[in-house]
Amino acid sequence: MRLYTSLLSFFLISTVSFDTCASVLSNEVRALTTFKEAVFEDPNQVLSSWNTLDSDPCDWFGVSCNAARDHVVNLNISWSSLKGFLAPELGQITYLEQLTLHGNNLIGIIPKELGMLKSLKVLDLGMNQLSGPIPPEIGNMALLVKINLQSNLLTGRLPSELGNLKYLQELRLDRNKLQGPVPGGGSSNVASNMHEMYASNSNLTGLCRSSQLKFADFSHNFFVGSIPKCLEYLPRTSFQGNCLQGKELKQRPSVQCAGASPATSHPGVYPKHRSAEDVSKHHGASKPAWLLALEIVTGIMVGSFFLIGVLTALQKCNNKSSIIIPWKKSASEKEHMTVYIDQDMLKDVMRYSRQELEVACEDFSNIIGSSPDSVVYKGTIKGGPEIAVISLCIKEEYWTGYLELYFQREVADLARLNHENTGKLLGYCKESAPFTRMLVFEYASNGTLYEHLHYGEECQLSWTRRMKIVIGIAHGLKYLHTEIEPPFTISELNSSAVYLTEDFLPKLVDFESWKTILERSERNSGSVGSQGAVCVLPNSFEARHLDIQGNVYAFGVLLLEIISGRPPYCKDKGCLVDWARDYLEMPEVMSYVVDPELKHFKYEDLKVICEVINLCINPDPDKRPSMQELCSMLESRIDTSINVELKASSLAWAELALSS
Repeated sequence: MRLYTSLLSFFLISTVSFDTCASVLSNEVRALTTFKEAVFEDPNQVLSSWNTLDSDPCDWFGVSCNAARDHVVNLNISWSSLKGFLAPELGQITYLEQLTLHGNNLIGIIPKELGMLKSLKVLDLGMNQLSGPIPPEIGNMALLVKINLQSNLLTGRLPSELGNLKYLQELRLDRNKLQGPVPGGGSSNVASNMHEMYASNSNLTGLCRSSQLKFADFSHNFFVGSIPKCLEYLPRTSFQGNCLQGKELKQRPSVQCAGASPATSHPGVYPKHRSAEDVSKHHGASKPAWLLALEIVTGIMVGSFFLIGVLTALQKCNNKSSIIIPWKKSASEKEHMTVYIDQDMLKDVMRYSRQELEVACEDFSNIIGSSPDSVVYKGTIKGGPEIAVISLCIKEEYWTGYLELYFQREVADLARLNHENTGKLLGYCKESAPFTRMLVFEYASNGTLYEHLHYGEECQLSWTRRMKIVIGIAHGLKYLHTEIEPPFTISELNSSAVYLTEDFLPKLVDFESWKTILERSERNSGSVGSQGAVCVLPNSFEARHLDIQGNVYAFGVLLLEIISGRPPYCKDKGCLVDWARDYLEMPEVMSYVVDPELKHFKYEDLKVICEVINLCINPDPDKRPSMQELCSMLESRIDTSINVELKASSLAWAELALSS
């Protein structure tokens, strides 16, 4: 009987092992496919070779397999401008040894599921825009040699579990928003040289247990307290720009450290439990040995049969052909995705109720703009300012955890903008019944620049007024590109993104940042502007929202639109830039680009504007100047004083009287 049982057990274990090997690669393909779905901007098309119906990912861009081509061991996609989220399913690529996604635009949090990558040796997520805490589960990745999380937006305490990584040699955490003390300690006579600590390792805590650590950078965070003695061998520059104690350290000004007291963990996110070992010891002590042995044997047998059933079901599922539809999730999967949303991201942003906005906007009847992606309402908060409310047009069944994270990140990103030439975000609305996602901006009473250039009374936009608008837009872009960290770019910079106050002060508002992500909902694919007049844009315009150089190009096109009164592109007249090239560099015909409705303009100003336009639309992005340089050119060489306007035209007296 015992021989029969042993043979049966051997057969079952062999079957399980065979099925496991057969399904591992398909599981890895599913994990990579989910990662691709979570990327909503891929401007360089680096993931175009990822055929999600292909069972062999070993030839996909950035993916490397082992010699037998049965396991993915390396995922390396750096500096590719990918924008999206880190899918928790990456933790299912069991044999992954390197995960390198350096220098992209990844947002959201670092999933705790990455802690399941027990074979990982290199984790490089540096130079992204990841937020939230560093999950303590990273301490479970026992083979890690290198961690690079530099230049993100990470917050919270540094988990002491990183000290479990006994092979860790390189740790880069600089330029984040981490708080609390640097974890590490031990007996008072601990040597400062890491390579002399093997004898007393049992007394050490936190990073002091990482005896192989050769390089670490904690600079430019908000760490407090003192440097652990075991890390004093590191250069002082590794700790600069924090809130640490020590006169020899170059730290942040005290005003920046006022709120940097030792941070507390987010309640309920990482609760402290007794270890499984302690629990088992407690229960084990109260049971007879024979009963404990029986429970263990029974548990193993039940677990084996359950595992066989699960693997058999997975194998059957794998044999069925399937079509993966991005962004369509079941209700249970959507509930699962909400686990990864950082609830504290918007704690400092005003949240409005739908009922409050419904009253302010007259039952949402006061519509002032619309597009396939959104509807814009005008309203007045009781006892407060006039508001513009942008309501996103998307059905609840298409809304996923990724979209929710994107919404939160965009709200947080817009809320940090504070400049007279940028639209002020007052708050947001998020409700489930009925499903609502709205942004609330301060209202600019004069509508959009587009309306004034192409539908309004153009006499209101005199040459001097247009020059003031140009310089105001330049100030706004200079602020967004160079005066805040990280920089901010307008997704679709055009005259519809410029709102005008009562005194024609321009304010840049990014209403179109949702287009790319909402297109992934498979609801629409159009690119019609909010005013309906911007046709399908030519290729030269498509990537302008992806980077600062793209914004500079769009600024040049916008200047051309302002001085010419022509839209940037129309089916009957073609591209404005192509039409104007023949006039921009020739002084004798330069005046032909000026709006014929303008009876008076300053030729010296026109020369400066045309020079700036030529610099902005340079085909080589690297040769385009910064907004700081362009702003300086415009301010120093264009005079927008009232005296200039009065000298140029007697009609300016009437305009001055009307505006006073």
